[in-house]
Amino acid sequence: MQLAFCIYKYFPYGGLQRDFLQIARACHAKGHKVRVYVMQWQGDKPTEFEIILVPKKGLSNHSRNLAYYHWVKDHLQTYPVDCVVGFNKMPGLDVYFAGDTCFAEKVSHKGFFYKLSKRCKHYLAFEDAVFNQQHDTKIMVLTKQQISDFEKYYHTQASRFVLLPPGIAKDRQYHIDSPIKRQQFRQANHIAQDAFVIVQIGSDFKRKGVDRTLIAIASLPEALKKQVCYLVVGQDKPDNYQKMAKRLDIFNQVRFFSGRDDIPDFLFSADLLLHPARQEAAGMVLIEALAAGVPVIVTGIAGYAYHITDANAGVVLSEPFDQSELNSTLENALTNQAQRAAWHHNAIKYGQNADLYHLAERAADIILGCHHYE
Repeated sequence: MQLAFCIYKYFPYGGLQRDFLQIARACHAKGHKVRVYVMQWQGDKPTEFEIILVPKKGLSNHSRNLAYYHWVKDHLQTYPVDCVVGFNKMPGLDVYFAGDTCFAEKVSHKGFFYKLSKRCKHYLAFEDAVFNQQHDTKIMVLTKQQISDFEKYYHTQASRFVLLPPGIAKDRQYHIDSPIKRQQFRQANHIAQDAFVIVQIGSDFKRKGVDRTLIAIASLPEALKKQVCYLVVGQDKPDNYQKMAKRLDIFNQVRFFSGRDDIPDFLFSADLLLHPARQEAAGMVLIEALAAGVPVIVTGIAGYAYHITDANAGVVLSEPFDQSELNSTLENALTNQAQRAAWHHNAIKYGQNADLYHLAERAADIILGCHHYE
């Protein structure tokens, strides 16, 4: 079978991009041909796929998305496939992977003039083209919250949704060598073995709440603050956050790393993962932290936050976000060693017993059951 995968941009360290690649590879492994339509591809190109670079036309993101859609539609008419799978919302999809939140829900909190903008109208129209009751696109979601949001605004039939398990790599799982990896990573990066290592992982620092973490660290009592080493990993520009760290007088405690492949080593070296995100459909890094035995402090807005509660391996902050709650939660977590040890143990157990690993296989089964050839 010939499958078309549609994604606007590919770069190696985005959560959506990683899910796309895993799913495409799972479909290919089952013997199917994969064609990818993309406007921009960073990093190595898998030779097993046919990758088609779609011309970038337009000055704004929404005008480029519209041009992409029309170009792909024309190309598919000339070179048809059995199933069209989208990782961004657009018309004409047989299957959609919902890697983000409901745009209509976001718009409901915006002002009158924003709702009149071309950008807003474009994103609402493309979302409607997937979720409207008149369409029959199969929708793969990561959390129950996504289903309730989309049902609220579009009255989408419940039968069209499929809830996927998370899909993290097995190398994230805590194992017998993890304490050695922790030691080696700290030595290699000149971090004291008794330092409190806080990690935050994810592209788009504003959305992930890096500024909130900086404020929380700066609010710690002086002696405790000096013991903290805060490692931020992600695809974004760190300049403004480095300036902020300087202003808060914690510049020496903070290190930024661009997206990279040795994430398990960061996790094994960590005492806490912080994720005070402003918006997060799921948050795969939360699952990765649990599997690696790392306690988590996360905002309630993250789709996967409930896993932290289920695992009893950290704190889910209340909504709406309150900076003082994050500040006190961080201080309590760092000063209560027995609590951290219990969370660490609970996280490891959860990583061993819950299904956190089969997103790609389940998604491939959905795609290969696509209605074009049922």
